[in-house]
Amino acid sequence: MTLKYLITGATGGLGKEVLNYFIANIPRSEFAAASSNAANRSAFEDRGITFRHVNYDDPQSLETGLRAVENLLFVSSSGMRRGEQHARVVEAAKKTGVKHIWYTSLAFGGFQDTSKALVMQDHLLTEKLLRESGLTYTSIREGVYAECFTVFLDWYPERTGTLTLPADGSVAYTSRAELGEATARIMIQGGYENQTVLFTAQETITARELVNIINKTTGRQIKLNLVSREEYLDSWRNDPREKPREHFEMIASVWDEIVSGALHTTHPLLGEILGREPKSPKDFVSTLLEEDREYVFAY
Repeated sequence: MTLKYLITGATGGLGKEVLNYFIANIPRSEFAAASSNAANRSAFEDRGITFRHVNYDDPQSLETGLRAVENLLFVSSSGMRRGEQHARVVEAAKKTGVKHIWYTSLAFGGFQDTSKALVMQDHLLTEKLLRESGLTYTSIREGVYAECFTVFLDWYPERTGTLTLPADGSVAYTSRAELGEATARIMIQGGYENQTVLFTAQETITARELVNIINKTTGRQIKLNLVSREEYLDSWRNDPREKPREHFEMIASVWDEIVSGALHTTHPLLGEILGREPKSPKDFVSTLLEEDREYVFAY
C-alpha cells in the first residue's frame, strides 16, 4: 500500500510542527510519522498515527521505512555525520522509488550557494546530491528559527551587564511553528518540482534591536559591546560557563556570515503559503520574553 506522506524527524522541533498540521488537516490513513528511535512507535500508534522506523545511520531501516512513499519530508539531521547520513537517505530514496523529496535546508545565503557558514555546507552538499539524483525534490531553505535568537546572541538569563559580540547585522528570524505549518502546507499543495524555495519572515532584526527588546520586556539593563573578532575569540578565557574556544569560534563564524548579508534576504513565499503575514522577529521575540523572561532556546 502506497503511503502519501512520510514525515521524518517527527519528534523534533520542526517535524513535530509539520506533523501537528497533518494531524489536524489530513486523514491519518494518508501519512505516517518516522523517528530514528524505534521505541517511539507506541507514542504515535497510541494516537492512531502510523509509525515507521527511519534511522539515517541504518541503511536497512531506510530501505524499509521509505518503501512505497510518495512524498518524503526529509528533515535534516545535525552533528558531525550529517553529510554521510544525508547521502544514505538520498540513496535509499532512489532505491525505494520515493516520488518527491521535500528537504529542509537552511536560509544561509538566500537563494545563492555561496555561503561559507560551516552549518550550511552539508545542506549545500545535500542539495547537490538531490539535483544529481534524478529524484523529484524541493529544497526548502528555512529561515533561522526566531526561537534560537539566544544562541546567536550567546545570551542566557543569568547574564547581566554587558553582552559582547564580534559584529552586528540583520537576520530574518522566523517562527519555527510557522515554518512547520508552511512546510506541511507546501507538501500538501504540491508543485515546486526540482526547485529551491525560501521561507522567511518579511522583516529582519539586529542584535542591538534584540538587546533592546530583552531590556524592555524583562526589565534587564543589558548593554551590547561590539569588539574585534580577535578580542571576541579571546573572551573564552573569562567565560563564567567555561565554554571552550570552539564555542566562540562557532558564534564568530555565524556573525561573519550575518555581516556579509547571508541571513538578510527575505521572501514573500512563506506568507503566500500560510495565507497570512508571518510574525515579525520583533513581535515574536517580544511575546516570547513577555511569556517567559527567563527564556533560553532548548535544542
